[in-house]
Amino acid sequence: MLPLRDYIRLAVCRLRYFYQTRWLKMDIHPTALVSFGCHLDRVNPRGIHIGEESYIASGARILSHDYCLKLHADTRIGKRCFIGANALVLCGVTIGDNVIVGAGSVVTKNPPNNSIVAGNPAKVIREGIKTTKYGQLLQ
Repeated sequence: MLPLRDYIRLAVCRLRYFYQTRWLKMDIHPTALVSFGCHLDRVNPRGIHIGEESYIASGARILSHDYCLKLHADTRIGKRCFIGANALVLCGVTIGDNVIVGAGSVVTKNPPNNSIVAGNPAKVIREGIKTTKYGQLLQ
């Protein structure tokens, strides 16, 4: 039997998922994990798409609009991706499947499938990788 705090956390997680997917109409797969500390764009919430078994770490920001350019575009995160802490994914970027984004990175262009990107702006530092559930690197 789980302690009461675990049931409360699970209930809050489900309520947050319900709010994001039903009320704001974000496209978040049920198996994706979105940290409480991450920030998903609420100006254009329908432009957020997160694939299955992906993990968004605390402090990460996923944008789906650009105020200066008056642009609203879809931002997509593929399957089994890991978005590191304090990473920034800009409007209109499509992150492929099995991609790891390093902590503090600024993703301005579409990274290819099966790669690790890091830096400001994010550059491919390794290709041909395999990831498992929640973007864990398979050795």
